[in-house]
Amino acid sequence: MLYDREDEEEDFEFNKVELNKSKLRRKAIICGAIILCCFVVMIVSICISIYLKNHAQTEKTTAKKSDKKTGLAIYEGEHLQIQKHDLEQIKTKFVPKQNPNAQQEITNIYHTEEKVAYLTFDDGPSKNITPQILDILKQENIPATFFVLGSRVELNPDLVKREYAEGHYIANHGYSHQYSQIYTSKDTVFDEYIKCENAIRNALNNQSYNTYLFRFPGGSSGGRYASIKAEAKELLHSYGVNYTNWNCLTGDAEGNTTPEALMSCLQQTMQGDRKPYYFNA
Repeated sequence: MLYDREDEEEDFEFNKVELNKSKLRRKAIICGAIILCCFVVMIVSICISIYLKNHAQTEKTTAKKSDKKTGLAIYEGEHLQIQKHDLEQIKTKFVPKQNPNAQQEITNIYHTEEKVAYLTFDDGPSKNITPQILDILKQENIPATFFVLGSRVELNPDLVKREYAEGHYIANHGYSHQYSQIYTSKDTVFDEYIKCENAIRNALNNQSYNTYLFRFPGGSSGGRYASIKAEAKELLHSYGVNYTNWNCLTGDAEGNTTPEALMSCLQQTMQGDRKPYYFNA
């Protein structure tokens, strides 16, 4: 025999020990790999969490900067409505506030059966015409809404102060009224709105004043700029800004200057409409 049985048993015991060691090494390697994977996953999770937190903080900071720049808060919920103001509120430096469901409330007004007329005046203030309008409104004790242009507000700040002091609502009609300039994109519409807001604030010497009400030059829909107007509505909506149009006109912008011509146009544009009427001049 080349080796005896005792040597064979020793070799068997040796191989058995080595096999057990090999199994233990494999288990150790597997456990180590699992621990390493868990560690890597934990590190990646922490990194993602930190990134998301920083990203959210950055967006929050950006929003705050935007709010500071525009003076507006971003709203993700329903539209908000402007409250009416009276002389008591004016004495306390009244600033328009917001109520829920503004745009729907504005829409509902167009379909009410109530007999009421809303007087609105666009494109002012005008040094010659606006004082005459204000005199008549004061004499008749009638409130109105003035959709002012920022460029004209800068020229006639005292008239805006008078409109405000006599209880009328100051609303936003953009800055320039130049269609090609306003309707380049939704952002240019918003820029016009903000420029007008700033002009109103400066005229009233009240940086907290926000109109929250916009009238699109040329109307809020239709025409060659319809798609841009639709996008601008959504952008304005995100800032809680509402819009409204008109359903009656006097035709002064088209050249009507006599009382007879103005009344004729008004009566024609009233036909077929349900009350109330938005008389716009």
